[in-house]
Amino acid sequence: MDHLGVSDFTERRLARLTGGADAHPAGTTYGELFPTAYSNPVPSPDGTLVAWVSDRDGRPRAWVGVLPPDGGPIVEPEAPLPVEGDVQALTWSPDGTWLAFQTALHGGERTRVQVLTPDGSESRQLAPGAAAVTLGAWSHNGRQLGVTVFPEGAGDGQACLVDLRDGTSTVLAAGPAARVCAVSGDGRRAVVRLGRRGERRLELVDLHSGQRTELLPGGATIADARFGVTGRQLYVHTDAGRERPALLVVTLLGSTELSTAYPVAERPDDDLDLVSLDPAGARAALVWNVDGRSEIELLDLRSGMLEPVVPVPGDVVTGLAFSRDGRALLAANEGPATPPQLARIGLETYGDATPLLPAEPGDGESLVAPTLHEFRAEDGLLLSGWLFRPSGVLGSLPTLIWLHGGPEAQERPTFQPLFQALLAEGVAVFAPNVRGSGGYGRSFACADDHERRFVAITDVRAAVDFLVSARLADPGRVGVSGRSYGGYLALAALAWFPELFAVGVDVCGISDFATFYASTEPWIAEAATTKYGDPHSDAALLRELSPIHRVDRITAPLLVVHGAHDTNVPLVEAQQVVDALRERGASPGFLLFHDEGHEVHGTDNKRVFVREVVRWVTANLSDVGVQTA
Repeated sequence: MDHLGVSDFTERRLARLTGGADAHPAGTTYGELFPTAYSNPVPSPDGTLVAWVSDRDGRPRAWVGVLPPDGGPIVEPEAPLPVEGDVQALTWSPDGTWLAFQTALHGGERTRVQVLTPDGSESRQLAPGAAAVTLGAWSHNGRQLGVTVFPEGAGDGQACLVDLRDGTSTVLAAGPAARVCAVSGDGRRAVVRLGRRGERRLELVDLHSGQRTELLPGGATIADARFGVTGRQLYVHTDAGRERPALLVVTLLGSTELSTAYPVAERPDDDLDLVSLDPAGARAALVWNVDGRSEIELLDLRSGMLEPVVPVPGDVVTGLAFSRDGRALLAANEGPATPPQLARIGLETYGDATPLLPAEPGDGESLVAPTLHEFRAEDGLLLSGWLFRPSGVLGSLPTLIWLHGGPEAQERPTFQPLFQALLAEGVAVFAPNVRGSGGYGRSFACADDHERRFVAITDVRAAVDFLVSARLADPGRVGVSGRSYGGYLALAALAWFPELFAVGVDVCGISDFATFYASTEPWIAEAATTKYGDPHSDAALLRELSPIHRVDRITAPLLVVHGAHDTNVPLVEAQQVVDALRERGASPGFLLFHDEGHEVHGTDNKRVFVREVVRWVTANLSDVGVQTA
């Protein structure tokens, strides 16, 4: 891509922030914005080992270390496990014989499931001929693994149990987003999930007779389940028939007869994000989403008593597991000044959360924490967003609006190197949760479906009006950006309201729903119709919603970022915007990562991404030559 000229100061500042070749020593001002990120802690069945995912060698890989019985930090191994591709998820077999991984070459959508013995001596790929394979639950004895197989050209996945002894496979269900959620301890029943986005349902399958029973009526955005230790209770994490996700329990009265589901943990105003059952089956660890931040509670499943758990360093918990002895929780967490890390929370004494892995040196105190602001949409709906502003600066500032993906995702106070790098250059960042976002109930999440998406686009204009009227943003120096669905929304805002924006950044966003449906993976297209509309019956609506048909109205300098291996939002979505703007005499920037998919996973690529976006934004929003250190 062509680089805009920027000041020597900006070059030096960016190098220091992003760890470039000319970076100052760590700790001079901010230190590294790209420390090793840790996630997905999973203890082994015997409690002596723990597996996790980290990008210590530059890509997300799987690692295994000894879990000290005294609660001390893990000594990291010298090398990751021999697993091909970026690791997205991992799990131990209940008997400890295997580790299973969901991986993707270059982080794309054509995922693979690989099983590996802990010592690395034996490895197998499951359903290697399929277009994609995703990971599900193990059987209780560890002999069978649930996977979902997506045949080439098919929109429906097949949720299967694969017997690792002989490789035979039993199909339990087929349909959009099919997944094996749980297998009972006696091996007689399984729970499968099916359904398009917003219409998920759970079915109990008798593995001997094949008889199927719907667990709960109505579709859901959240639908997961697991068996209690006795096998007579099913704990269901869902928002089916309710506004907020909760934990319900269903008792099995016979092979197919079920009791009425009743809630064991629910809050009227908070989503239940994560659920972890302890190995003894007496407790559940619950992670609640409270205005974007996480709260952990311990639930006694016998008495129903709840007790708080000491908070972890980061604001947001992304993964949680009990240690095998039930004496601790292992939590993946992060925050604006807390890189993704793992912590151990002791449950026998109310002490602090301690690092599970040694923390890297950094200067987190120099990083900026956001404040949560509420504002009204143009139709009066209450919205909110996280505002990051440079420390100690008052008045209206050049401001970049950042729009998250999904749209069912939620902007939360997580670790954001791009935001911090922009702040260092005097650019504020406002990250709103427009309608359609998760975390605010099902009605809010569905408020942008189909023709209601037009109103969601105006939520971006409402965000600009809020920032300008509150004298937080300079009206002549506002930009809009976003990733995935957020990239689409950024393109739509640039085309609908060109007078509002001085710069734009589209990261792997949809530009034309017709080409998206024609080019994305069939199983992604099949599941998306409930959210966006049907490409055939709703073709006129989807055309009107597609920014490519208003590309002549985009006047702000636009940077387009995409991964060559992205088959979720395929590369054509970026290329056609760039080509259309160039045909009209514009000079959009185009940053293409040849070894990435729908997300930028490589550490070196993350540095490039931050550097180029900051260059583009500051060149168009800030008089960077007069910035001071």
